Amino acid sequence: MPMKPPRPCRYPGCPALIGDRNGYCEKHLKQTRRQYERERGTSTERGYDARWRRYRKAYLAEHPLCIECLKQSKVVEATVVDHIKPHHDDPRLFWDQKNHQALCEPCHNIKTAKEDGAFGNPQG
Repeated sequence: MPMKPPRPCRYPGCPALIGDRNGYCEKHLKQTRRQYERERGTSTERGYDARWRRYRKAYLAEHPLCIECLKQSKVVEATVVDHIKPHHDDPRLFWDQKNHQALCEPCHNIKTAKEDGAFGNPQG
């Protein structure tokens, strides 16, 4: 398969040419990730507090297998309670049990990356 030609770093004003999928040169990738993590807040600040941890434990006890892996006839332990539709700080959607599904971490990461794009920035 032919390689893609290098592209400029996505960071404004950076002339570095990169071939990486994330779109940033090494310097700006680290900087962009640090900024994103600062702005994102802690898990508790995002609503994943002791109440959520108790709920998560009970939900995973009732739904122990990743539903995405099951669709592929694979039996994999679920470790994440995923919000099917992103809640965007809406408490009703956050706690709506019909909006939850059990996923393994790799499936959750793939789903979240598709929904949020790089570093939480939705892709068109």
